[in-house]
Amino acid sequence: MRRRSLILAAVPAGLVTLAGCGDDKSDSSSAVDSSASPSASAPSAVPAPKIVDGPLPAITAGTKFGEKPTVAKGSGEPSDQLAVKTVVAGGGRPVAEGDYLLAHYLGQIWDTGKVLDNSYDGKAPRIAQIAQGSTMEGWRYALTGKKTGSRVQFAVPPTWGFGNEGNAELGVKGTDTMVFVFDIEDTFNAKSSAKGEDVPQGDAAVPVVGTNTDGKAPSVKIPKTAPPKKLVANYVIEGDGEVVAADETVLVQYKGVVWDTGKEFDSTYKRSALTSFSLQQVVKGWGQGLTGKKVGSRVVIVIPPDLGYGDQPPAGSGIEKDSTMVFTVDILAKM
Repeated sequence: MRRRSLILAAVPAGLVTLAGCGDDKSDSSSAVDSSASPSASAPSAVPAPKIVDGPLPAITAGTKFGEKPTVAKGSGEPSDQLAVKTVVAGGGRPVAEGDYLLAHYLGQIWDTGKVLDNSYDGKAPRIAQIAQGSTMEGWRYALTGKKTGSRVQFAVPPTWGFGNEGNAELGVKGTDTMVFVFDIEDTFNAKSSAKGEDVPQGDAAVPVVGTNTDGKAPSVKIPKTAPPKKLVANYVIEGDGEVVAADETVLVQYKGVVWDTGKEFDSTYKRSALTSFSLQQVVKGWGQGLTGKKVGSRVVIVIPPDLGYGDQPPAGSGIEKDSTMVFTVDILAKM
């Protein structure tokens, strides 16, 4: 199980939770369970920083992309603006505002060199949404526009970090500047799709799902037969990433339709926004259907009523009692 970072601000929870899936007309039908993740901090009212070249402490070991860096203590006074340096220039897609960033990182305090957190020891990169109110403002300004494959070093003064109050849990004072090194592995947005090999869809009793990977919603063709009584969870596209465990959180694209009518009742494509959720916070069919599947995959899940909403579908969702639901889910990353 991946350890959640203490520095990462909360990533908004997924919309397909036990609270229900819904159409865009009902706020309550797409409400998240507030216990699924902490609340994201309120949007900052501070002005944008000036991006400057330095000063920045030296990286004395682990200088290559993907290696755990050793960073010297800061020398002298840090800038009161945002010092940013691209240490290794990548050639991938630039990070845009609102993207979900997959990266290894290390953070420490300027004056003492005390390491606050790092993802390298756990050998698992972390994910954060680069958006106002979703993560540290210093990260947002420093990382937007940087390309995947890049190593970026930057120093965040209190104004764009934890403010004058600091963060007692981390041991960060209100006067501390923090230094970060990020190795940007990937970035995801509303156009992201599964990456893998198409899998033959030969079962006539299972819906046929489109294999397009252009960021548009795949088609779902439902058989003109009675729905299966048991859960179905098949690969449409099989990725080559890590296997998802039952207690993990995933970042996904998805679309849901009702078996009997083919009516779409929920879709990240329609909202142009990815979503994330813990497999322990969703209906049983979702959790069971995605457990054991690989990151990068597209999965078709057919959920019978006893593993879905049964006779208590969310109000305003367009889902009738005892409906069988069909979902196509692209597993973009584990969080």
